[in-house]
Amino acid sequence: MCRNIKTLYNFSPPASEEEIRASALQFVRKISGFNRPSQTNEEAFNKAVDQVAAAAHELLGSLVTLAPPRDREAEAAKAKARNALRFGA
Repeated sequence: MCRNIKTLYNFSPPASEEEIRASALQFVRKISGFNRPSQTNEEAFNKAVDQVAAAAHELLGSLVTLAPPRDREAEAAKAKARNALRFGA
């Protein structure tokens, strides 16, 4: 489940609200064990996703670095190359 959580900090352009929410959703899925909650648990699940997304947004906004922002396309190409070496073409 958590394989889809990606680093969101120090990219150009910065992480979007959608990316932050998707990571929060994956995190809550992982710790709850639910891919999709029952109707009984849906409200608590959605509240947790909202809270994790808010905390992630706050964290990303408060971090400071002197490193230049990373390029998303270059990082994706590096990941693709690593996967090709690991799993074959």
